[in-house]
Amino acid sequence: MFDTKFAIVLREDLPVWQKLNVTAFLTSGVVAQFPDIIGEPYRDRSGNLYNPLSIQPVIVLSADQATLGAIHRRALERGVTTSLYVEEMFATGFDAANRAAFAEFAPEDAKVVGIALRAEKKVVDKITKGARMHT
Repeated sequence: MFDTKFAIVLREDLPVWQKLNVTAFLTSGVVAQFPDIIGEPYRDRSGNLYNPLSIQPVIVLSADQATLGAIHRRALERGVTTSLYVEEMFATGFDAANRAAFAEFAPEDAKVVGIALRAEKKVVDKITKGARMHT
């Protein structure tokens, strides 16, 4: 049905609250990059209106730190724009502080805790090689 794949890879050793938080932030980045991924608003039988949701399923994977680093590197090598969350962002409390913490690192020393991307299926599969279904 879709020629693309929307995948999020989380560092496997994060506490559950951090996995959920990172997933929410990373999803918003992909949606901002691809606004056409959002469908129509939902309406229940009583006529109440709800926010529209993604029209495409999202696959959530997990990986260790080394594999996340390799995934990050492969995405950059292939020119795929990603949403990226680094460990130091957990210590901040607002967007400007997140950006400042993020800017302190380069790909070779970033402690990536999550990465999200949407691209052609085969490309996403190659980039996320080594990650496994999140449990």
